[in-house]
Amino acid sequence: MGNIDERLSIIAKACSDKMGLDIKVLNLKGLTVIADYFIIASGNSTTQVKAITDEVEKKMVEAGFYPRNKEGHRSSKWVLLDFGDIVAHIFHREEREFYNLEKLWADGEEMILDGNL
Repeated sequence: MGNIDERLSIIAKACSDKMGLDIKVLNLKGLTVIADYFIIASGNSTTQVKAITDEVEKKMVEAGFYPRNKEGHRSSKWVLLDFGDIVAHIFHREEREFYNLEKLWADGEEMILDGNL
């Protein structure tokens, strides 16, 4: 399935490359069966959310990792890319503030990724 740090870095860097805002990685191991990690990022417009989402998917596919599922791409208010043990949540800024996943999953440990994003 590939090194988890590598996959997390690919996703975070793709978000950063498209000027994603407030990129966070949460370690949820042992807290849920949904995924071991959430990556959360946001954009200021639906156009930016689409661009971030497309970049994440493109970079992961180039590295040989394909999403199991993709939800919300049409509206681009909250896009979810499911890579199995990693789920990327790409939000429009207002949606992120409303749903506040960071607070909902506050028991998860926020991770700092090595390297430059």
